[in-house]
Amino acid sequence: MDTASRTGPDHPSTLGGPGWTARPGSHAAEVAAGRTWARCGYRSETDPLRSVLLARPPDSTGAVTDARAQLMTHRVDLGRLRAQTDAVAEAFRAEGVAVHVAHPPPDAPPNVIFLRDLFLVTPEGAVLGRTASAQRAGEERHAALALAQAGVPIVHTVRGTASFEGADALWIDSETVLVSTGFRTDAAGVAALRHVLGEQGVTVLPIPLGPGVQHLLGSLVPVGPRQAVLHSAAATDELRAALRARDYELIEFEPDDEVVHARSLNFVTLAPGRVLMPDGCPRTRRRLEKAGIRTRVVDVGEYVRAAGALGCLTGVLHRSPDTPSVGPSHGGRAANPSDR
Repeated sequence: MDTASRTGPDHPSTLGGPGWTARPGSHAAEVAAGRTWARCGYRSETDPLRSVLLARPPDSTGAVTDARAQLMTHRVDLGRLRAQTDAVAEAFRAEGVAVHVAHPPPDAPPNVIFLRDLFLVTPEGAVLGRTASAQRAGEERHAALALAQAGVPIVHTVRGTASFEGADALWIDSETVLVSTGFRTDAAGVAALRHVLGEQGVTVLPIPLGPGVQHLLGSLVPVGPRQAVLHSAAATDELRAALRARDYELIEFEPDDEVVHARSLNFVTLAPGRVLMPDGCPRTRRRLEKAGIRTRVVDVGEYVRAAGALGCLTGVLHRSPDTPSVGPSHGGRAANPSDR
């Protein structure tokens, strides 16, 4: 007997009787509407940025004594790092971006501050990554909690022995995501992402990274329609071919001190032709401005000491060419400009 034949006026509402209302539409439609879930996801790295997730640095980040053992280049000053988190949040808010701030517990893994590595938000929700290093194991559960509090559904969790870090994935057009392969994201991680995005009509294109490159993010940064900044030393033939096939204009930077040590290309595109970048990188800033890209700067020097910068610390939740992000009416916490 099918469901319809069991329902009727003689049945309780829990079995389809009076009071029962069937759930209309699809999960994708619910995400797009922004009521059951927060509006989230994107198909362009350069559409106007609507909402982000930042992590307030836990006590553990300041307690690191052996920086190398925790994948950092130097020990950090926790007070300065937290002040920079606040400054980054204010810079985003000044640009009209809604900011969610996660508060990992004091004993969370210290690199949990780099949220971009922990997930990728697709048009239907987040793919929760699985970090490659033992030092970062478990950061994902803190990201999962923060995503849930922000009202973002998790559509897939990378599992098994696969590794996938969100900073290895970038949209280069509305139907294609580049995923760099290396020691941070492996073939099994690519396969997991291909499965999830394939269900959404998106092609995943694996691209090998150049030697000594940590992630695709910071090596390639789209800044406008068919326009991107490229770290020339990190680019492989395969990456260049993928960009040429889509008629990208490339603004190339050689590996000088700003690019390599100050992580000047590790920035966030706010909108086409507008970026938020690390302060203290005047040559990079002049070059971007000369190319017609407007810049806003913020100090992230302590994050650089921890081996990351703006792109790494910013979990992108939503980009949209038209309507600002709104929070869910229930089931999660909406973006709150005063949340910190």
